[in-house]
Amino acid sequence: MSAQTELPQAASETTGSCCSPSGSCHSGGTAETSQGGVTTVYEVTGMTCGHCEGAVSAEISEIAGVTSVKAVASTGQVTVVSEAPLDEAAVRAAVDEAGYELAGVKA
Repeated sequence: MSAQTELPQAASETTGSCCSPSGSCHSGGTAETSQGGVTTVYEVTGMTCGHCEGAVSAEISEIAGVTSVKAVASTGQVTVVSEAPLDEAAVRAAVDEAGYELAGVKA
């Protein structure tokens, strides 16, 4: 008989935080947009996983005129499609509310 204790599968998979700077728990993808409108790519620092992507996307989605948001933690890029150009201060405030920092617009 072994003194080893087996943890349930779910508990062993959740050891540590997926939002730690040491790595991401979700793989990123590429932003693709098939909708019309203005597409702007922002650089956001601090995102490390899918939870981070969701938080940033949810906050930016609340800005009037935004039709699509795709955040990719692995690149730090957030692609936003909107009906008209967005006020950068509004995007910065949304990213800040999510707990991250807007580094600027990707050129």
